[in-house]
Amino acid sequence: MLITRILNPQINSLLSRVRHTNMLVITDRGFPFWPMIETIDITLIDDIPTVLQVLNAIRPNFVIGEIILACEFREHNSPETVEQFAVAMHALNVTFMPHTDLKQRVPSAIGLIRTGDTTPYANMILISA
Repeated sequence: MLITRILNPQINSLLSRVRHTNMLVITDRGFPFWPMIETIDITLIDDIPTVLQVLNAIRPNFVIGEIILACEFREHNSPETVEQFAVAMHALNVTFMPHTDLKQRVPSAIGLIRTGDTTPYANMILISA
C-alpha cells in the first residue's frame, strides 16, 4: 500500500508516473481543457480547493525542479496574494513567462489538476527535478 498524504487515487497515480523533467500543471477553474492531457478535476466550489492547497499537498511527494507561472499573475493580484504564493514556493526556482507562452507548454505535460481557484492567473507548471 502506498503511504502518502494524498487520498485521491487519480492524483496518486499521476504523481507516481512523473519522471525526471516531466511537467505537471495545476490550474484554476477557468483554465482551458486539452483532451489529449490527463486531467484530474477536483473542483468543488469557488476556491475549494485552491492551487496553493494542491501545491502544498503534493509538494512532499514531488521533487520540483522549477515552477512556471504567468507574468500576469503579479500584475493582476494583490501584494498579499503574490506573497502567499512566494511563501508556498520558497526555496524553489520560479520562472515567470507570458500567459500565452505558459499555455503553449501545457500540451507537453504528463497531466493537469484543475482546482476551484478563482485567483487570476494562478496556474502553474511544475517541472520535476
